[in-house]
Amino acid sequence: MGYFRFRKTFSILPGVRVNLSKTGVSSSIGGHGATVNVGKNGPMVTLGIPGTGLSYRTPVGLALVLILLAVAAVAGLAYLFAPETVRTLLHWWQPRWF
Repeated sequence: MGYFRFRKTFSILPGVRVNLSKTGVSSSIGGHGATVNVGKNGPMVTLGIPGTGLSYRTPVGLALVLILLAVAAVAGLAYLFAPETVRTLLHWWQPRWF
């Protein structure tokens, strides 16, 4: 027998999201290909190949999460002053298909 799931995501800054579900609250930092999620199961990192459905998820240490949070905070502040520059730097690795 199946069950219903609920999830609502709010974007705070580019690449920073708050996720609400019936089981709790979590936050995510990252985008397509690499994401760090901090929730009730602890900090997790997900690495994937965008568009393929293939990904790898593993727990990470708190020190790495704090470093990534600091980088996200700096990127968020930079986005307030130069949004196009930050957007270009965040997406430099993405292929241009069209």
